[in-house]
Amino acid sequence: MNVVPTELPGVLILEPKVFGDERGFFYESFNARAFEQSTGIKAEFVQDNHSRSQKGVLRGLHYQLEHTQGKLVRVTAGEVLDVAVDIRRSSPSFGKWATVLLSAENNRQLWVPEGFAHGFVVLSDYAEFLYKTTDYYQPSAERCIRWDDPELAIDWQLSSAPTLSAKDQQGKSLKEADVFP
Repeated sequence: MNVVPTELPGVLILEPKVFGDERGFFYESFNARAFEQSTGIKAEFVQDNHSRSQKGVLRGLHYQLEHTQGKLVRVTAGEVLDVAVDIRRSSPSFGKWATVLLSAENNRQLWVPEGFAHGFVVLSDYAEFLYKTTDYYQPSAERCIRWDDPELAIDWQLSSAPTLSAKDQQGKSLKEADVFP
């Protein structure tokens, strides 16, 4: 596996070795030993999630204050622009963000550690998005930062307004949000 650092310390792009021929392809989407050896991170994943979304759907920017989650994310159909935002107030990169294009074609994965908000927007007709988490989903601990917070000024590469859930429409600005110390 090839590990590519992003602009944000700890947020990593993972490129698995893909073996392909006329029959198709094969790759290990996760191997705990290889993950730890390649990244130096010993993560215990407890939950796998799978979503399917149509073009223009934007999910995020989500995080949990308690039961914090590290996330290993990937796309198995379609293409998304994935975003991680550092929301650790004591971090030199607080309020900074990184984006990466994840697709079924490039097989890239993104490691989003605890202390970061996470979101994605679907760029293809639809996308299937899979992610592993290091803690369980806890609805009472979930928070959301506005996708269009002017302080963050994230370039979502959108040509029109995204489709949002009711929950995401209620997201707070980074200034108003409960964040990590």
